[in-house]
Amino acid sequence: MSRRLVIIGGGPGGNTAATVAATLGAEVTLVERDVIGGAAHLWDCIPSKAMIATGGELVGLDRAATMGLAASGELDVAALRHRVHAIEEQLRTSVRGLLESQGVKLVRGTAHFTDSHTIAVESDTGTTEVTGDVFVVATGSRPRIPDWATLDGERVLTTREAYPPPEIPSHLCVIGSGVTGVEFTHMFSALGSEVTLVVSRQQVLPLKDAEVAAVLEDEFLGRGVHLLKGARATGVTRSDDGVHVACDDGRRVDASHVILAIGSVPNTEGLALDVAGVQVDRGGYITINHNCITTAPHIYAAGDVSGKLPLSSVASMQGRKIAEHLMGLHALEHRHLDYEKAASAIFTEPEIADVGLAEADAFSSGRKIRVTKVPFSTNPKALINGDARGFVKIISDPATGVVLGGSIVGRGAAELISVIAVAATNNLRVVDIVDSLLVHPAMAESLIDAAS
Repeated sequence: MSRRLVIIGGGPGGNTAATVAATLGAEVTLVERDVIGGAAHLWDCIPSKAMIATGGELVGLDRAATMGLAASGELDVAALRHRVHAIEEQLRTSVRGLLESQGVKLVRGTAHFTDSHTIAVESDTGTTEVTGDVFVVATGSRPRIPDWATLDGERVLTTREAYPPPEIPSHLCVIGSGVTGVEFTHMFSALGSEVTLVVSRQQVLPLKDAEVAAVLEDEFLGRGVHLLKGARATGVTRSDDGVHVACDDGRRVDASHVILAIGSVPNTEGLALDVAGVQVDRGGYITINHNCITTAPHIYAAGDVSGKLPLSSVASMQGRKIAEHLMGLHALEHRHLDYEKAASAIFTEPEIADVGLAEADAFSSGRKIRVTKVPFSTNPKALINGDARGFVKIISDPATGVVLGGSIVGRGAAELISVIAVAATNNLRVVDIVDSLLVHPAMAESLIDAAS
């Protein structure tokens, strides 16, 4: 089957759909206005994790004495900036190389629909029309900027402008205590900044397990982070040498810099989606079904614009599923995406990861579950590493033993959660984890202990 596929957006969802569809025989054109590989991915996710890794090394120096070492370290901001940009460039080059090797046609510019099967692509060289049989909209998202804050690129920043910022802040105020907010709090406190985190509710990570949030809060407080709980920011003003953040309860934060980490908005405006018969919801997200098809049967959507989990892994899986579906592979045995079983991680110190059913959600719905929890303080590898913070928690069905989900706090949580994710996705039982022969000594042994 040969089909003309046109993809708008070259992030994880778009480029995965392109490479898989091209492999399956489609004629693929990919349109991107910013960067192949995705702005959110290469300008947000990867740089932040690179800086977090550097901060982690600095934090590790604080534990050097417990490992029998004398250590010293000093941050080189220029070298850090070079490292971040080098990683971005390597990944961008590799993505472009893969697309070109599969015969994908790359078009630079900003696209909008002119009818249901045609887009106009505007660039510095003019406007080009591109027609196709099938389309994928994967235009991503951008940081949300409230009307009470004015960005200046120097002291008032979004997360996308802080990789690294013009200078390492002496005192950073982070507004927003979700996943992005706590990652930035960890990042800059590790890099030496004094940090104040504005927490609109009574715990950081309000949508996560309370025990998980408590471990992170204790870590932050131990590092000198100021947690301003129950405060909602309402204004940011500049002074000659800093910023002032006003909160709705009258409290105020005086800092050198502020970073806004209060969510994102989908990049759907300007696409003229209505011309193609594609509907969006009140938030601007594109409505899709279980096959990622929009209200126009020949147009799909993937990634952040689809309103599902804003994770690169989810976008990539959507892209692969879209390519398989449009090329007819759904006629074979086909597993639909189960967004509730998508693993996610927060790259703080310690790391946090979870997947599947949350303990609080189970209790609030009255569902019976079995919860088993094992601290890393009993794990030999954790003691060898000199870092026994955190725990493994597994949630299962008490009648069948099927793994429903779990959460991990501690070193390597983002890697370890994969075992629980595979179990939850494939309806494996806790005994299947227990009967696995794993490496000793290894952090993963705590998974077996928690499943026992």
